[in-house]
Amino acid sequence: MLTYLIRRLFAAAVMLVVIVLAVFSIFFLIPKWTGVDPATMYVGKQSDAQALEGIREKLSLDEPVLVQLFEFFKGIFFGRDYVGGGTSLHCDAPCFGYSFKTEQLIWPVLTDRLPVTFGLAVGAAVIWLIIGLSAGVVSALRRGSLWDRASMTLALGGVSLPIYFTGLISLAVFSYQLGWVSNEYTPMEESFTDWFSGMILPWVTLAFLFGAMYARLTRATMLEVMGEDYIRTARAKGVREPVVIRKHAMRSTMTPIITLLGVDLGMLMGNAILTETTFSLPGLGQAVLDAIGERDLPLILGVTLITATAVVLANLVVDILYSVIDPRVRLA
Repeated sequence: MLTYLIRRLFAAAVMLVVIVLAVFSIFFLIPKWTGVDPATMYVGKQSDAQALEGIREKLSLDEPVLVQLFEFFKGIFFGRDYVGGGTSLHCDAPCFGYSFKTEQLIWPVLTDRLPVTFGLAVGAAVIWLIIGLSAGVVSALRRGSLWDRASMTLALGGVSLPIYFTGLISLAVFSYQLGWVSNEYTPMEESFTDWFSGMILPWVTLAFLFGAMYARLTRATMLEVMGEDYIRTARAKGVREPVVIRKHAMRSTMTPIITLLGVDLGMLMGNAILTETTFSLPGLGQAVLDAIGERDLPLILGVTLITATAVVLANLVVDILYSVIDPRVRLA
């Protein structure tokens, strides 16, 4: 188990380095190769020659590529100083740079927004796992029944309807008309009750989409597993049906579910734009949407790195859970 864990940690570390190199190339090298001065992409409202020269000095854009790459890595792991244009600024690690438009360091902005997106992702994941797995298992065990047809029809609707449609409908009905839940976001540290009330609709809306996919995947996987030889053998040996389902069928069913969950949670950290925009949640999705509108590239770069890191860490957790569910994975 220890050897397997070390291999996976090493692979995750290598992947993070590759991601940093890719992000650096996208934001700094490729524009230069295409004849675009990277300084013009980061300049704020003042785009005169003096401001451009100051940004070149601060970002080391006038230095060789290896020096720029070294400063980029140094900033992420050890921090860096931005000196140029008559000003200087120290950025503690992890340093994702600072916005030349708002004059704010990127990392504090991300840490302020990250809990909102993280709470949205985790809360919705709990709901969609409970609903999706339960509906999928019951549909597989009662194949062809009224429950099976109704739940799969509802799941098809959940997959088909976009978040902004279900979100606006839920806001109109449950918040504006009935007044059951709040339509405003309140930080958890201010009031847990108000925070929970404001997150119910985003959780349910997001869980409705993903829960439908998980229900269909669970049903299909469960039907396949229930036809395997080892399931028939367990039944022939007199093992009770609940034990067969819980200890044998569910273990094999959970493998693709965990795979999908790791990918979804990682991607959701950066792809929550629609949900956060619909419900006015001040998370990473809303931040990157505002940054795109203002062409605030340092903030977009920071969200990109955070999202990529979340995907890598989620897949690392998935690999570890694999080894717990199926010990044979450790030999791979």
